[in-house]
Amino acid sequence: MINSSELRKGVTIELDDKLYQVIEYQHIKMKRTALAKVKLRDIRDGHTIERSFQNTEKFVRARLEYRPMQYLYSDGDLYYFMDEENFEQTSLDSNQLGDAINYLKEGMSLQISSYKGELMGVEMPITVELEVTKSEPGFKGDTATAGTKPATLETGITIEVPLFINEGDIVKVDTRSGSYLERVN
Repeated sequence: MINSSELRKGVTIELDDKLYQVIEYQHIKMKRTALAKVKLRDIRDGHTIERSFQNTEKFVRARLEYRPMQYLYSDGDLYYFMDEENFEQTSLDSNQLGDAINYLKEGMSLQISSYKGELMGVEMPITVELEVTKSEPGFKGDTATAGTKPATLETGITIEVPLFINEGDIVKVDTRSGSYLERVN
């Protein structure tokens, strides 16, 4: 059991028979008491809620287990993974994966989270390297300052990239924000 003052970003708790991960945490001190204002993401359903808790409230801390798995392929709404230790295959649906489906490449190694034997989702690396499959040519002098243009990556996601990026280039993308970081090749 942990109390509300021990809540931090990334901590997973059980609340109202659901699993929530703390996204944002703010400690508010008042004259006679303290509150924890918390933004939580439902791990199973993906929606977020905001709640305030008294300093004395207690929660059950959920311990997620992580296993290394390799992404194999998708079939409609299901995404198949292989356990790297025992080679068993399992699937997750798009609701469990959330935004991670925008960055999945075949053969990619990931950490799959589970709770009491139930698969919850995937822990993406902070950055991934993806190939640009579609991008309009950028011309020098298009803008007065450093400009950007839309580019479609091999997974189908479209992001803003600098004008000098061309089709076939490999770019590094931040999976937390979906933003371009740098050209790899």
